Order: sequence, then structure tokens, then C-alpha cells
Amino acid sequence: MSVPGASAVPAADRAQEPPRPPAGPPRRRRRPVPTVVCALGAAVLAVALRLVNIGRAGDVFVDEAIYQELGRSAARGGFPGTSEGLFFLHPPGFFYLEAGWTKVFGSHQDVIAEVHSLRVLNTLLAGVTAALLVALVARIRSRPAGLVAGLLFALDQFCIRQNNRVLLETGTLVWVLAGFLVLVPLCRTGPPPHARARALCGGLLLGLAVLTKDHSALITVLPLLAALALGWGMPRRLTAAALGAAAVPYGVYVALVAGFGHGAEFWDEKTYGLRRLLGIVQETGFNAPGTPSLTGRLAAELPGYATTYLLLMMTPVALFLLLRRHEPVYRLLALFHASAIVTLGYALGIGTLEEQALYLLFVPNLVALSVTVPVPRGRPALRGTVIAGLVAVLAMPTVVYARERGTPDDGFVRLDAYLRAHVPAGSGIVTVDGARTRGVTYWTFADSYRLGNWVSPGERAAHGARYAIVPWKVIDQGYGRSTPAEVRRLTRDARLLFAVDGHTYGRLALYELAPPAPVPPGGPR
Repeated sequence: MSVPGASAVPAADRAQEPPRPPAGPPRRRRRPVPTVVCALGAAVLAVALRLVNIGRAGDVFVDEAIYQELGRSAARGGFPGTSEGLFFLHPPGFFYLEAGWTKVFGSHQDVIAEVHSLRVLNTLLAGVTAALLVALVARIRSRPAGLVAGLLFALDQFCIRQNNRVLLETGTLVWVLAGFLVLVPLCRTGPPPHARARALCGGLLLGLAVLTKDHSALITVLPLLAALALGWGMPRRLTAAALGAAAVPYGVYVALVAGFGHGAEFWDEKTYGLRRLLGIVQETGFNAPGTPSLTGRLAAELPGYATTYLLLMMTPVALFLLLRRHEPVYRLLALFHASAIVTLGYALGIGTLEEQALYLLFVPNLVALSVTVPVPRGRPALRGTVIAGLVAVLAMPTVVYARERGTPDDGFVRLDAYLRAHVPAGSGIVTVDGARTRGVTYWTFADSYRLGNWVSPGERAAHGARYAIVPWKVIDQGYGRSTPAEVRRLTRDARLLFAVDGHTYGRLALYELAPPAPVPPGGPR
């Protein structure tokens, strides 16, 4: 008689079965890597890549030389200025940050050494940017998506080039991303505790972005105004609070300027800047007359920046994917992204488009792509293809990076060393670069030499100018104060003392000029 549920295996066979191993402890699920670790990793990678050969991988840019002087001025107190007077074309946020940096780490009398020190500051700000990207995308979507955004930013060659220069855009985007990181949780149903204080804090951070570069109002204040009108994103009362806080830093700055009696100078500089923004004045950028076209520049840069262009080409896709989502947080990001697109599109078509303006679109676009692009699930082949494509996008910039970091582009560093060894301090030197303002040659060497655009023989004789410095790429591309024909006449009978070739300025040359004819009675002609 069989017992229900008993095994059908005979007892003899059961005795021969090997004993089963005892059940082990239950497997623990691996904990996900915390967001802070991902953010720190992206930040360290971004900083490390940008620090390699930071003084050799990109020659001194004219704005860098000017901004280091503005930082020195800010460190002495008062409003930033140069030897030409107080400077109101850009707000002072970054220049006071420079001043704090030099107070902590010391300043350099040499302009190029000061620029290289401030490049380290911008490199650290780039690390903060990478960390903020990871945190923002992780808060909206997931940690892996945030890590991908941080890695793409850290490896992108265009971002590396922008972050390695002492320009305003890197610091500006730090404040922008920090502001949106604070505001994003307010878009969810049931805002967190102290929602109004968070809105004020986020708005204040966006206001600091405007205090760093007032052009950034188009990607901070404008999307908040649109959100208030459309009722998108945060509740309207919180949006209004953020808008009010965003106006405070710049409002205090303007009040101080007016209070110290500089209102007229401020107005002149800002109206000039507005004319540039509106395209009425186009002396710089790809829209300036006589300069290389944007399409030509893009074609020339394509082999080295293919990944950057690929991500920028996906800008409309990112906006479309954002608009498909109806959650308040995606609506707010859609306004942020659309404002960046409109800003760059206007500069491309009408205003003064400069290369660094692309940075104000690239970073918002990276956020939009990271939170919207779907990852295929359930199809291993398709998923593997997408992962392989992402790995390729991350790996492509390494070749360009190795080439650019291994090829010196430090003509002004070498020229500075030659001048110190062979040209007495205080010598008169003719400069030919610079458009409305003085060029990079003047701002780099004005502390040690007498410099001026003394092209005519009479002017050279009157000022005792025996030398000329010519960055030929600047002249040939139409960005100089003197025309290519004038410079060729100037250097036709000159003796070449020093020359170095680099990516930024082409051939950077120092000439010893032929003695000018005696100055006729009545002064130079």
C-alpha cells in the first residue's frame, strides 16, 4: 500500500543518491552606486582630462588676457576695470570669483602665468559642472543616465576646449545647473517642505548666472517667464518667487553702479553690448564682415569634433521628446531647452555668433538627451547595438584628445620667453591684431613693452617702434586692426627674429623693422 505523496523512487535507489548540499544564505542584491559617487567620479575625470598640458594645449586667447586683468582689478576692490577704465560690458560675477582665487592661491605679475592659474580655476568649475549634470539627470531619470551625461561632458572635446580657457561660460553654466537642480523637485506633485525657500534659493542661483554673463538671462529668466505664463513646471507662486530672487543679484549690482555715479558709463557699455546682441554691430564672431564663414569653420573642425556635432544635431530630437512628456518637470526642461535653441538660433541668423555661445546650448542639450532618449528593453540585439554606439561615442574623442594634448599650441609662451631674453623691456612694438579693442598681443605684453598700432613710418619713428608682432592667422582671417595688405607692407623689408606655428594663431612672428624715415617737421603723418 502506497502512501500518498511518497517518492516513487525505490529505497535502494534513494540510498545511492548523493546528498544535497546545504542551502546557502540568500544572495544579497547589489546596492546601486550612490549618486554622489557617480558625480564625484565624473568630476574627477573632467578635471583630470582638462589639467593635462593645460598651458600648452591652447594658446592665450584675447579675452583671457583681458579677464585676468579684470580679476586683478576686482582683487584690489571696487568695480573691475582695465587700463582703459571701468569695465561694464559684462557683469562682474566671474571677475570677483577670480579675485577670490588669487587671494587664496596668490597672483602672478606675468600675464601668461596668471592666465594659466585662472585656467585651473575654470577646470575645477568644469568638474563641478560634471557633478551637477550627474545629480540633475539622476534626480529626473536615473543614476546610469546621470553618469552617462557626466561622462559625455567630461570627454567632449568642445567642452574641454571651452573649459580650458578663462571665459565666462563655464562659470555661468555652473550656476544655471545648480539653480535647476534646486528647482526641479518643486515640479513634482506635493512640493517638498520649505518649497518657497527652495524656490528663492534656486532663483538666486540663476541670478548669479546672470551676474556672471547677462546673456544667460535668455536661458534662466526667459524660461521662468514662459513657465509663469503657461503654468508649466512649478506652481505659479513658486515660479514667481524664483523669478523675483533671480532679479536680486543683478539688481543690487545696477543699484551700486548707479549709486557710485557710473550710470552713464554703464549705459554706454550696455547699449553697445545690446547692439552687438541685436546684430547691429558685428565686428566679431562668424557674422562679422570679412571673417571666415560658420560653415567653413564647421567643416574644418568636423574631423576633431564629430561627437560634439552629432550631439548638437540631435537638439530637435531632444526638444521633441521633452514636449511629448507632460509631467511638470519635463515641461520646465522643455522651456529651458527651447530658450537655449532660440538664443543660439538668433545669434546664428542675426546676432553676433561666437564659438563659446555653442556651450550655452550644448550643456542644456546634453541634459535634455540624457533624460529623454529611450533605452530599448526586451530586445537584447537592439539593446547591445545601442550600448555599442554609446561606447563608440564615448571613445571617439580620445583620439582627438591625445592629438591635441600632444601637439603644443603655446606660441605666446615661447614668444614671451624670447622677448624676455632678447628684447629690452620698454621697447616699442607695433601690434596689428585687435578690432574695436586692442588685441591679444597688447593685453599680453603691455606690462613690459610700449605697444601700439603704429603702422605708418611716421608713427613708428615718433614712438621709436623697432619691432612688430604678427599673429598671421588673425590677420588673414580679417580679425586684425590692420589689413593683410598693410601688414605685408610693414614686414616686407623686416628681419624675422622669431616664429612659431600653432593651431590658434597660425604663424606667430616677431620682426625687427627696417629703420623708418626721419620724422618730417610738424610731426608724424
